[in-house]
Amino acid sequence: MKPESLQQARQSLAIERDEVQRVLDRLDPVAFGRAVDVLARVPRIMTCASGSSGIAAKKFAHSLCCIERGAMFMPPCEAVHGGLGGLKREDALVMVSRGGKTAELLPIIDVCRRKGAALIAVTENLDSPLAHNADIVLALHIGRESDKYNFMATSSFVATIALFDALLAALIEETDYTREMFGLIHPGGAVGAMLKKETI
Repeated sequence: MKPESLQQARQSLAIERDEVQRVLDRLDPVAFGRAVDVLARVPRIMTCASGSSGIAAKKFAHSLCCIERGAMFMPPCEAVHGGLGGLKREDALVMVSRGGKTAELLPIIDVCRRKGAALIAVTENLDSPLAHNADIVLALHIGRESDKYNFMATSSFVATIALFDALLAALIEETDYTREMFGLIHPGGAVGAMLKKETI
C-alpha cells in the first residue's frame, strides 16, 4: 500500500468522526423530541430513500422492528407502484434525502400529504420540497464527504446512521423496551445465545 493510501484512510476516519460530532453538536432537541414522540406512538412506520440513503433507511426500519416498532423499508420504485397502499393516515413516513428534492421521492411526498400520514424528513436542504412538506425536519449538516474528491456518500451516510441510532436509543428508553423483550424476538446468533444465557 502506498503511504498516501494510508494517509487517505486515516483522513477518512477523522472526517467521519468529526461529522458524527457535528450531528451531536447541532441536534435540535425540539424536532428530535417530536420525532421520538411520533415514532413511539404510531402503529406503523415506513422508511423511504434512494441510493446510500436508502440503505440507511432500510437499516433503520430493521432496527425499529428489533424494538417492536412495526416498520418497513419501501423502495421508491415500489412505493409509486402500489407500495404506498401500506401507508395509512395514522402511520409515519421517514424519508431521507440530503438535497430534499430527489425526483423519484416527490410523488411519494404528495401521496403522504394527501393520506394525512406524519412525514418526518431527514435532509440537509431546509429550502426543499421535502423540508417544506414535512411535519418534522431532522436537519443534517454535512461538512464534507470523507473521500478525497468529496463526492462519495461516506460522511453523509455515517451521519445519517448516527442520527437514526440516536432515535433508536431514545425510543428504547421512551417505550420502556426491555432486554427480556428483545431476547424473545432475537433467539438467533451470538446475541440470542448471550440473552438466553442471561435468562437462565
